[in-house]
Amino acid sequence: MFTELNSILNTSPDSFSRGEYILVSETNTDASFLIHHFLSFYLRSRCRVCFLGLAQSFCHYSAVGQRLGVSLTQAKEKGQLVFLEGLKESLSVLIQQENIPENEAMNFLRNPSVGLKSLYEFVYSSVMDSVCMEEGGEEWGPPVLLVDDLSVLLSLGVHVGAVLDFSHYCRAAVCSKLQGNMVMLVRCNAEEEEDEGDEGSKALLRGLTHQCSLNLHVHGLPTGYCKDIHGQMEVCWKRRQGDVPHLQTNLFQYKVHDKGASFFARGMSSAVL
Repeated sequence: MFTELNSILNTSPDSFSRGEYILVSETNTDASFLIHHFLSFYLRSRCRVCFLGLAQSFCHYSAVGQRLGVSLTQAKEKGQLVFLEGLKESLSVLIQQENIPENEAMNFLRNPSVGLKSLYEFVYSSVMDSVCMEEGGEEWGPPVLLVDDLSVLLSLGVHVGAVLDFSHYCRAAVCSKLQGNMVMLVRCNAEEEEDEGDEGSKALLRGLTHQCSLNLHVHGLPTGYCKDIHGQMEVCWKRRQGDVPHLQTNLFQYKVHDKGASFFARGMSSAVL
């Protein structure tokens, strides 16, 4: 959990906004450190987290979580964390074996054109379980959905429209109905060919940006590589002034450490002062 980022977003594990859809986007860089932050943040907040790990394994997140001071294994055992390991579960669909049951959440891999209804149903049942706790069970805070990353679905043959529908229905269930939060990562290739039309990562990013309430867009420095400053993060809040939507944007630079990350105003790094 990154305390400087919490200060920028004016939030803490003890006091955070509900019903938020946070989109983490990246262009030709790696923004996964923000997913690690939000995972540790919401676990410390005692939220029940449903994590769709489509890009990395549970072991990867568990190792990073230990460095950030949270145990994902304990969270799973207590029922606080539901982790769908997409890489592993895909094998049960693509390579059917008698001793390995198929995970229905990933059965869209058989025919990506049918959409992501099965994946949504997995999310919906997971977040509803956090509300309908059995008597005597541990009580958790509002449900949280984390996804790393939606761009993987495009490479699996799922249409952009189906991914946007999935995001929309998850937002309706998690953010609107249950007043929980969502954090989704999407990767955008800046060199993507224009002939991708409405089916590329840029089209997906545009659609998700329209849906979200907060966008954290991470990209590299325009001047190129620097060992003391790893990149820039554009923070864009969507506010409403009456019936008129209002965008508030700030730009920060950052440096990722082994156990966290530092954020500072552009040009204010100690390395350049």
